[in-house]
Amino acid sequence: MSEFLKYLRALSAGEQIGALFLIVFGLLSLATMLGVALSIKATDEAQSTSAERFKRQLQTSWVMVTVFWMAWIAGTFVSVLLFGALSFFALREFITLSHTRRGDHRSLILAFFVVLPVQYSLVGARYFDLFTVFVPVYVFFAIPVMSAIANDPERFLERNANIQWGIMVCVYGLSHAPALLRLDFPGFEDRGAFLLFFLVFVVQSCMLIQAYVARNYRSLKPVAPRISASFSWGSAWAGVICGGLIGTLLYWITPFKPGQALGMSLIACAAGSFGHFVMKALKKDAGVHFWGNEGRLVTGAVGLLDRIAAICFAAPVFFHSVRWYFNI
Repeated sequence: MSEFLKYLRALSAGEQIGALFLIVFGLLSLATMLGVALSIKATDEAQSTSAERFKRQLQTSWVMVTVFWMAWIAGTFVSVLLFGALSFFALREFITLSHTRRGDHRSLILAFFVVLPVQYSLVGARYFDLFTVFVPVYVFFAIPVMSAIANDPERFLERNANIQWGIMVCVYGLSHAPALLRLDFPGFEDRGAFLLFFLVFVVQSCMLIQAYVARNYRSLKPVAPRISASFSWGSAWAGVICGGLIGTLLYWITPFKPGQALGMSLIACAAGSFGHFVMKALKKDAGVHFWGNEGRLVTGAVGLLDRIAAICFAAPVFFHSVRWYFNI
């Protein structure tokens, strides 16, 4: 196995892209066939619901991997625009779940049409020092100032916290994913897309395995049943460990050694798992619940946040861990 992985690492970038294409879409196709088989074998309503949820998690994986390939083919500039668009729609969905008033209009205009494009412009220009502090320092001071100017003190702290948290997750967090394209490793120039793929594939594999374990091992005790009936320490550990092992096997597309790939994968998977869990808590606080046994979310939006929540949390943790460890 080690010799085969060394052989893959020695391939050219184009050959590695072809190998990844076959591996990734081959595995997703096998997983999709497994989901179809589970649906066919379902003998009761509980098994049928479990199979449908697993298939939805697979759909999320297909979406994330497809977005990655589109970003890869289009190049860095278009990739940054693509993730910027994802941030826009994710933030819009977040705001639909939040309590806002007319006095928040200035803050929302600032968030959508100033903060978001400036943040992604800093990513594209590789101003990493400013990019990492722009939102948590400058924007977090500017948002409440804009709200105060509107002369509406009702639920002031709650409203501003909602907007700030939405910006933090949907703009700041997600913008770290295309920032991986701009990292410049010695000897790994112009191959940042492999790091982005590594992050997306490892985290989505973690989430898929976590969902599978949660649905098929119902004896596992939920950590916080009022927030999520499916999130347990057993399913979380299964997803993180399997994601770490998958990341180790993918070290050949990264500048990491196998041990480094394992460590970075575990960090990304843990951040993604807990991030997805936190977003479930936010949805419950906003009054978003599953509707009957059909598993449909009453969000008033398209469910984009459910698909990218793990990446929004994992991307900044992974990005800064890589920069700190490798001093780049």
